[in-house]
Amino acid sequence: MNRPELADFLRRSRTRLSPPDVGLTAGPRRRTPGLRREEVAQLAGMSTDYYTRLEQRRGSHPSRQMLTALARALRLSDVERDHLFHLAGEEPPRPGVSSEHVSPGLLLILDRLYDLPASVMSDWGTVLAQNPMSVALTGEHVGENMVRRWFVEPDCRALFPPEAHEPHARAHVAGLRAVTAARPDDPGPTALVTELRAGSREFESMWRTHDVVVNRPSPKRFVHPVVGVLDLDCEVLTGNGHGQQLVVHSARPGTETYERLELLRVIGLQDLTPSDPA
Repeated sequence: MNRPELADFLRRSRTRLSPPDVGLTAGPRRRTPGLRREEVAQLAGMSTDYYTRLEQRRGSHPSRQMLTALARALRLSDVERDHLFHLAGEEPPRPGVSSEHVSPGLLLILDRLYDLPASVMSDWGTVLAQNPMSVALTGEHVGENMVRRWFVEPDCRALFPPEAHEPHARAHVAGLRAVTAARPDDPGPTALVTELRAGSREFESMWRTHDVVVNRPSPKRFVHPVVGVLDLDCEVLTGNGHGQQLVVHSARPGTETYERLELLRVIGLQDLTPSDPA
């Protein structure tokens, strides 16, 4: 691990970005260019103290997951991401396997979609990035695999009406089967299939049907605990490489769902659910 070079690269990468570049508000009294350390830490999901130690050449060896989060937070290109891994003494992700590194272009689009729920997903169901509207709609799930959650944590299905559960389940299984066939040497999807076939009878039963194309309901209906039922159109944009998708939900103007989505935007991440009286 090259601590001086790593610290210098992190610092220079941070100072070249502005808050609007990463979907943040600049705010008053900003005297120095670039992002603040606490902003990078927030975007990467780490403590400010730990990130500060990295820039001061004092930090412990960052994990691969942490390096991926830093590359995403600093909007690094593929070449820059690989450089970051090398400075930390790690081999960059191998070509041909799933990568959690989201391209700066996809993140730029994600940051601009401030009024629509949008997220970047791997093609086998891992949430790689979310905008605030996506978090307000579904909760924060960056780093989690939604196929695993669907079959292992049934409570997550409460966000969808009961009649949509089976179509969603079959779509999850079909998508995962297509990915494992296309990339048989990719350890992530393969391990997930092994786990779910052993741990979920429902998954195993659907896996045996060998479906590879199953359409989810459209529009997609959500049952939000605060704003109620939302019938949202879903558009999926495929990224350039990495097997990643930008998933955007929208509502047609003039509909009740459109008004409820606007309410959700105003509410943001506030928890307005009534609390139980003491």
